[in-house]
Amino acid sequence: MLGDYRIAGRRASDIAASVEAGVGSGALPPGAVLPPMRELAGVLGVNPNTVAAAYRTLRERGVIETDGRRGSRVRARPASAPRDELRMAVPAGVRDIASGNPDVRLLPALDAALAEAARRYAQAPTLYGDDPVAPELAALARAGFDADGVPAGPVAVTSGALDGVERVLVAHLRPGDAVAVEDPGWGGVLDLVPALGLRALPMAVDDDGPVPDAVARALEAGARALIVTARAQNPTGAAVGEGRAAELRALLAGHPDVLVIGDDHAHGIVDVPLHTLGGVTRHWALIRSTAKAYGPDLRLAVLTGDAVTLDRLRGRQRLGAGWVSRLLQYAMVELWRSGAVDRAAVARAYAERRDGLVAALAERGVRAHGRSGMNVWVPVADETAVVTRLMGAGWAVAPGSRFRMEAGPGIRMTVSSLSAAEVPGLAAAVTAAVRPVGGGRFG
Repeated sequence: MLGDYRIAGRRASDIAASVEAGVGSGALPPGAVLPPMRELAGVLGVNPNTVAAAYRTLRERGVIETDGRRGSRVRARPASAPRDELRMAVPAGVRDIASGNPDVRLLPALDAALAEAARRYAQAPTLYGDDPVAPELAALARAGFDADGVPAGPVAVTSGALDGVERVLVAHLRPGDAVAVEDPGWGGVLDLVPALGLRALPMAVDDDGPVPDAVARALEAGARALIVTARAQNPTGAAVGEGRAAELRALLAGHPDVLVIGDDHAHGIVDVPLHTLGGVTRHWALIRSTAKAYGPDLRLAVLTGDAVTLDRLRGRQRLGAGWVSRLLQYAMVELWRSGAVDRAAVARAYAERRDGLVAALAERGVRAHGRSGMNVWVPVADETAVVTRLMGAGWAVAPGSRFRMEAGPGIRMTVSSLSAAEVPGLAAAVTAAVRPVGGGRFG
């Protein structure tokens, strides 16, 4: 089962450290099956509860995963190696459309907003005990949620979307619980779930978001939480439409105890309406990041949800980071109030680039997906071959392996910095590199 490697230790911490040492040295490769707890306890001469505690620690650290009767095994990739770090170096002269970053030319200047934040801080410095959320930011965020039909609820602020997702999951779930995730989906979530000791249940995705029968299977398999990207899904560009939202609400109505997390990271750069799933179940949250529209380095997201979820989130936040800097919050207030970003113009710019590439590929017989946002997904037969060929043709694209669990292979292209003049050349290079693959789903 483990080859020549021998797990050692008498205490749970020592046993866990022994397994981690084996993983780190390569003696326990990805997929290696660990001994059943009682068997290992007998070998080590310890109580089975000691081994159970060690395995629990390893799950929480993202070193191993447990799948019922199949037992525990070393994860395919440790949580310490996030997918975003598994990227190829882009040689000089190669166009990078793999990064997933917004177009810096469409981001607003921060000088005035930060100056205003500094002025306000000088008048009334933020001190311990102050409200963690600036009242003006809470009011503006709540007004935005109301305008999009998001159910009423308090407002919290986190350091970006993924920080919000993590805090909401931790507010309700415990290691071993199952979470339904989009497949293909955001690599950050696909890494975060097992890093928290949770089990990821993949949901197939099409242009309208999670496929209902895939969601139904995940719920029947015991999913305690469901994470859905509302618009500009990464990597496929999917957006949950009105009809799909109605289908998913009907499914969730039969599972009132499931936690529903909505990710609206693309608010401010999309021109499709929001169809939220919030409020169908007892516990829910909708997270709205400012990164894509105002700049990734702002590290700020606003979220709302049911009172219990937000109360738990804010309570745990107070014990850690405390709050997100009021300086950043004041800057965001100024950016929103001043209309620093012309949302319609930004959405139009991204749509023209995305739709232009999808259309150019369609003309060449290549099926591509990108209903909203800044990414285009192309199903392929062999990711490695296509990525390599495109690199040779002067284009660096992201391999689909960074975004999928059981979904078929593909490549992701970020169109944010593309010019109209570059689209034909890119479409020709992709056409030459791939064998057209059809299908409405991405899994």
